[in-house]
Amino acid sequence: MSQHSPTSALWNYVVECLRLLYWIYFKPFTFERWLRDIHPELKPTDNPFDRRSKFLSNPRLRRYAGQVWWLTALVPIFTVLLFAPVYILLSRESFNWFLSLIFLLGWLIGKVLDRSSNKNRLVILFVAVLTMFLAATFLSGVAFSVAMGVAFSVALGVVPGVMFSIGFSVTVGVALGVIFSIALSVTVGMMRDVAMGVAFGVAFGVALGVALGVARDVAMGVAFGVAWVFGVLRVYFWLPELVWMFITFFISRWKSSGSYLQYLPLWFDELIILPLPFMDVMIVEAYAENPVTARKTIDYLITSTNKQKVAAQAIIKIAIDIFNQCRRLGDIADISYQLTWIPSPPPTELGTIMPQLLDISQGVKASQEATTPYRQYELLEPPINALQKLKNTLTFAKNPALATQFGSIANRWLTILKIAQRTLAETAKQSQEIRQVYIAGNSLDPVTATNRFKGRIDIFREIETLTLSDQPPILLLYGRRRTGKTSALKYLPDKVVPNIVPLLVDLQGAASATTLKGFAENLSQQIINTARRLPRKIFLPNPDANKLAEDPFPALQTWLAEIERSNSGKRFLLCLDEYERLSEVVAATKSRAPLNFIRNLLQHQKQWILLFSGSHQLSELEPYWTDYLINTRALRMSYLQESEARELITQPIEDFSNIYESSAVDLIIQLTCCQPYLVQLMCYELVEFLNKDIRANRRELEKIKATAQDIQEIIPIVLERGDQYFREIWNNLTENDRNLLQRIIQGETPTPQDKGTVRRLTRKEILTQEGNAFQVPLVQKYIEQLLEEEN
Repeated sequence: MSQHSPTSALWNYVVECLRLLYWIYFKPFTFERWLRDIHPELKPTDNPFDRRSKFLSNPRLRRYAGQVWWLTALVPIFTVLLFAPVYILLSRESFNWFLSLIFLLGWLIGKVLDRSSNKNRLVILFVAVLTMFLAATFLSGVAFSVAMGVAFSVALGVVPGVMFSIGFSVTVGVALGVIFSIALSVTVGMMRDVAMGVAFGVAFGVALGVALGVARDVAMGVAFGVAWVFGVLRVYFWLPELVWMFITFFISRWKSSGSYLQYLPLWFDELIILPLPFMDVMIVEAYAENPVTARKTIDYLITSTNKQKVAAQAIIKIAIDIFNQCRRLGDIADISYQLTWIPSPPPTELGTIMPQLLDISQGVKASQEATTPYRQYELLEPPINALQKLKNTLTFAKNPALATQFGSIANRWLTILKIAQRTLAETAKQSQEIRQVYIAGNSLDPVTATNRFKGRIDIFREIETLTLSDQPPILLLYGRRRTGKTSALKYLPDKVVPNIVPLLVDLQGAASATTLKGFAENLSQQIINTARRLPRKIFLPNPDANKLAEDPFPALQTWLAEIERSNSGKRFLLCLDEYERLSEVVAATKSRAPLNFIRNLLQHQKQWILLFSGSHQLSELEPYWTDYLINTRALRMSYLQESEARELITQPIEDFSNIYESSAVDLIIQLTCCQPYLVQLMCYELVEFLNKDIRANRRELEKIKATAQDIQEIIPIVLERGDQYFREIWNNLTENDRNLLQRIIQGETPTPQDKGTVRRLTRKEILTQEGNAFQVPLVQKYIEQLLEEEN
């Protein structure tokens, strides 16, 4: 194992000290990260000797403390020795070497004492002050002047050296008088132990040699002021860096900008306060040639300098260039991948423009990945609508130049998308496959599903009537899962009169909060976002963030009252979907404040009406629910009417081809009992089944008709695809429920003792009123299959 020679070790130590000094003044962010590697809690403003108890277990901390001591002890001495000849040469004034060196001697003594205990520090401090006092008391004349000068110099050197570790703010106050002209230019903004140590040495060492022989006048005051400003702005460093920047930029005109990014001044000085021109221009030009280098430079500007605005300008220009280069649908789809490196959230100058364009890009990508031309055509509709909305919002943009640029981009993208959509429409018409227009599983959204939502007119009319009544009750929309409750609430704004404002809130998301403040913030944000997505948009104000953090629900009440006052004549229907999740909030926070808020809202905000939506009635929840939700009107969401189910099967959208024989439609109705999810699922799988047959057997689309036999063949596929739905039904049954269903499958008839079980299973929409048959034959088939597998 090789060992370093003492000389080599010494040089390494000196190099490390010089690097540390360079970092303190020019790379403070790098310095901070390096200190965190030494000790997680170590900061540039900390005195490392305060952690001397950890020196044994942390050799790097001990080494750093030693380097700090040597720098603060010796750098002032070398600085004075270098500065004094320059001062004498330029000013032709004498330099008081005696007092300056006496001060530096005191400074060095102070630094030696700096490493001792606080008790010894205070003793030496007392001795220094006592020396000055005795000199003033017992000496006079020339002897007093000389002795006082020496004592003052030594004391003035010892005191800062000691106080440097005891009271950091004291050193700042003492050093200010001389930092102005000499040390400030290299120390202001670097509130670091080493920096202040050097400042003291330079300041007092130079000042004692100069200040005693210089008359103070107005010129000196002006000089101090100018030196202060120049020091704060680091003008002494900025001027050569400005020249450096100009040279780098003009050289890059003849060669690649990417090759010269590594020579930008900011790589060497992280604390350039005044602006440097052309940096963003060089980064943007380099991105076209070498994206990796450009992104590395932007990341460095954001994380390791104070030039975040330069990085933001570069990001904006790069994004605009990439957006403008889109000429085909595929170019737009690739945008979301090309700009994944941009930090989130993006620069504030872009507002919400860039996120919207990235969302549009992802929507176009989803369209391209669809399996049929018609589905691709459909999935282009949301991006087109989003671009239209973006164009409208740009009218009110704060930055006219950006609004113009992004407006041009939006127009170009809109043209590309519309042309592609028309092409896909023609392709879909000429396709030999059946258009896949059924949606199974997810709730229907009016933007993408358009008129696929069928029926429920009676539900919408009752909601409208009760909401507009003089004393509207609490509305409870309940039904088994997958009956279309959420879909109905999404379509509700299009189904009621304009003065009713439905605001849908998904409590499944809000219930993820573990504090009342988090729940209230989520609730208010969902209300604001929903209002902006309404067909007749409403822009609601944000609640007071401070009041919301202090006491969430009174703040919400005040906010809702403010909305009520500013929207007179409207009734706000607050639709709380998955309302049972409130029980989780009550349990997590151990507070019923959300329910108290609801009760208070009903009593005092007359324009706010509550609609709860879920799969349970109040009687199925904890008893405390009935204490809060008095005067509740239940609206049951069950199966579709047969006519509505037939329309969903045969005419899910306009101009849909007739692909069914009447026997096939009848069998779907019989197997699903018009349960909307199962109807969609069977039709979806049927279309997939027929298209597979078309591709395999080259059958003509015009001659394809779904038969009852086709329906029978897809039943196993439907049971497999709908496993989650069917299994949830089975898992929510009690042992008595399962035993009765098993007996019914075996052909037995329920006994009088089964009356309660039959009533419960009827309420769950599993058995008919008579209790001897399943309401939905597909559910029976799944349970039969499940029992066979268990046996």
